[in-house]
Amino acid sequence: MKIDLLYEIQKPTPHHERSEYEAYWEAMEQIELADQAGFDTVWCVEHHFLTGFAHSSAPEVFLAAVAQRTERIRIGHGVVLLPSPFNHPIRVAERIGALDILSNGRVEFGTGRSSGYEQEGFEVPTEESRAMWQEALRMIPRMWATDAFSHQGTYWNVPERNVIPKPIQKPHPPLWMAATSPESWELAGRNGIGCLGLTIFVSVPQIAERIKAYRAAIRACTEPAGAVVNEQVGAFTVVHCARTQEQALANGGADAAVGYLTYAFKVFAGGLRPDQKPPSEDTRREKDAQMQEATPYLDLLKSYPLIPKMMRGEVAFEDIDREDMVVVGDVERCIRKLERYAEAGVDRVLCLMQAGRIAHEAVLESIDLFGKHVIPHFDRP
Repeated sequence: MKIDLLYEIQKPTPHHERSEYEAYWEAMEQIELADQAGFDTVWCVEHHFLTGFAHSSAPEVFLAAVAQRTERIRIGHGVVLLPSPFNHPIRVAERIGALDILSNGRVEFGTGRSSGYEQEGFEVPTEESRAMWQEALRMIPRMWATDAFSHQGTYWNVPERNVIPKPIQKPHPPLWMAATSPESWELAGRNGIGCLGLTIFVSVPQIAERIKAYRAAIRACTEPAGAVVNEQVGAFTVVHCARTQEQALANGGADAAVGYLTYAFKVFAGGLRPDQKPPSEDTRREKDAQMQEATPYLDLLKSYPLIPKMMRGEVAFEDIDREDMVVVGDVERCIRKLERYAEAGVDRVLCLMQAGRIAHEAVLESIDLFGKHVIPHFDRP
């Protein structure tokens, strides 16, 4: 199993005038260390308007800088938001091609749709976002494969053009999709692309079931979106490693994990704005019904008993730690938790280490401990 890093560029409020500057340059230093420590890939998401949670609204710029400061770690542009008007498919193909050149062929190309809150800010019709994603996903590899690309579709019409530059990986960089609902895992399989699954709200046994569904779907895939099938599963979670369990908690690992899941639930599954509070007990039933109608991820509300507690703001670290939804602790504890992911069929774990209020120095130590102890454990033949 491969071990990756993932960045949202988190910087919790309150902010000062150099908060974002510090977050970006600390991330750069962490990734340089990860390159030496043996991490396989560094991923950076695309998010918009999520103050404190994700300041990574221009990952193509950030990752180009990362490519120039690293030598071997792969560059995960994951995920690029494909619905319009987030990004036009031509611009996506051009930027990925340029990044692949500048990284000497190290790009992993992840795709997604984002949340309703972000879609609203760009005037993306939420009900059409999946169809837009699907059409763009099928267009982009074709742009890389020919000098005479044209397209007549539902959302984009492109006269014959040569879309340049082309990536140097042949036939093209590996294709991925971010998945939350069980349906999206199967959709990734039907398109013949890698699946980046979230462990938020989902236990390890549920991950294993979704991997089985993904594998079945990809075996049945007859028309992959790309020129080759990418049959890999990545699982994303919040990770913090320290020399002792007590130190991991003192560093803020538990608070970072709970804070991430609570915020992510609000925006991505709960249908709330980031600044909204969970509904009170007095209005819970009414609000539950409203949220179930608003969220695009209805099955999440039914698939895991922790969801109602999240909706009421009652989640404790012990709840998510018990289910191994997050990985926080000393080396042995981290290895033990990650072994469950490997047993479930996960090919790579995407570790969010720059999370919450964990200090930069503690993140560096976590990366170092993974490089010395955790990665070698999973690199064994």
